[in-house]
Amino acid sequence: MKVVVKIGGAALETKSMLHRCAHAVVNLAKDGHQVAVVHGGGAALTRTLQLLGKQSDFVNGLRVTDAETRDVALMVLAGIVNKNLVAAIGGAGQPAVGLCGGDGLTFRARKKNTSGRDLGYVGEIAFADARWIDAIWAQAGIPVIASVALGTDGEYYNMNADEIAAACAVACHADVLIFLTDVPGVQDAEGAVMHCLPLKQVPGLVRDSVVGGGMLPKLEACGHALQHGVGRVRIMPAEQVHLLPQFCVAALDCGTEVLVA
Repeated sequence: MKVVVKIGGAALETKSMLHRCAHAVVNLAKDGHQVAVVHGGGAALTRTLQLLGKQSDFVNGLRVTDAETRDVALMVLAGIVNKNLVAAIGGAGQPAVGLCGGDGLTFRARKKNTSGRDLGYVGEIAFADARWIDAIWAQAGIPVIASVALGTDGEYYNMNADEIAAACAVACHADVLIFLTDVPGVQDAEGAVMHCLPLKQVPGLVRDSVVGGGMLPKLEACGHALQHGVGRVRIMPAEQVHLLPQFCVAALDCGTEVLVA
């Protein structure tokens, strides 16, 4: 099976959790699956910007990104965060190759249009090409993809990692897309985890403010993946990452499985 795993949040911040995620990804690969990893790194980016004296401003969960912030994002996301994850996967026993969207023109971006606010160098996916991911898989490697992409204007754009993960899954014709998160899953109005969530229920949850913030782009990414051929999509807590290799062979009761119907 082809599996895309998106890693973000505290899993990238805590060395022990990073190593747990890396071992789970490697175990998937050793079970014979072709695995690609997409990662964010917003906390590391915010921390670095603060050290440089720059405040971060967000609109609907998206970071307003001027040219200087974009350059720092490229340095942090495609640099230290990406290479730390590559090292962790390599240390767990499988070769990994770090990429950003500009490498091999794997992901092309266009400027994201929002009503009433210019977000600067924030992009959305215009095109995805899986050839380099397939090439890494052909050599039994694990591609590790940072959430920046190159626009047709020659400029790098800061991207939402959930959107990159969905685009990667669609381009690769993935069977499974998994989002590892800091939360136990999508929660209902009473705070209980919804173990199954049909896409048709999402608009009502958003309208009633049951879900919001960073979960909004994640659910949008889930919908895009499912509507474009990805077989299964699940949002699951990184704390349960040791269950990841079981996902392809058994039903899990942790997190939220997002369903087409």
